[in-house]
Amino acid sequence: MSSSTRPMFAPGRVALVTGSTTGLGRQIALQLAAEGVEVVVVGRNAARGAGVVAEIEAAGGKARFAPADLDEPAEIERLAREVGDIDILVNNAGHSVFGPTARISVPDFDGLFASNVRAPFLLVAAFAPAMAARGYGSIVNVASMAGRLGLANGAAYGASKAALVALTQGWTAEFSPRGVRVNAVAPGPIHTREKDRAAFDALGGTTVLKRAAEPYEIADVAVFLASDHASYLTGAVVDADGGRTAT
Repeated sequence: MSSSTRPMFAPGRVALVTGSTTGLGRQIALQLAAEGVEVVVVGRNAARGAGVVAEIEAAGGKARFAPADLDEPAEIERLAREVGDIDILVNNAGHSVFGPTARISVPDFDGLFASNVRAPFLLVAAFAPAMAARGYGSIVNVASMAGRLGLANGAAYGASKAALVALTQGWTAEFSPRGVRVNAVAPGPIHTREKDRAAFDALGGTTVLKRAAEPYEIADVAVFLASDHASYLTGAVVDADGGRTAT
């Protein structure tokens, strides 16, 4: 069967998407659900989570909300117990702090690594072994162009996203021989918050395409990486940044 006629996902797949009550995570959740995947929407805000679930169900999809503060390791343990087995893990939730190195506080630095590195690490530790035992799984990490090049005032944030790329490659070596694919998408600027549109536009102007991305454009990449259409892809980092890292 050609890739053009086979579905992106086998029936019955379940995906957990962190940070999916808003922004890029919400868009990834919507697009996974549109492809027939049952989505576990994870975030801190119950009202927003319920809204995403309602949106998915109104379109004929399946979803449920699982509240969690992923900065707390105990919350990740609870989440894993309550959710049970999943087939797809999208590590989208993250935290950003920008500023001169000398002005980044220790709590801000530690918070970056708690959200952007430790939480994905603990989530993979919680879910990937069961995926490997079943011989199937797909993990997609949302990195950033900031982890692929130098940005003024972005050293700490970039370091946290570069660490996520390193984890992607380490997990590929650890889990892919047992059927779990691990990939990352490294976006450039995305129009996820209307109040920050001018800032995203300014950063988008530094790309070859001279614009910021819309959320669906990055979600398309994440959903593809998660899908069976990417069945021979693991250990890849896809730079969805309008060509910024190519110049």
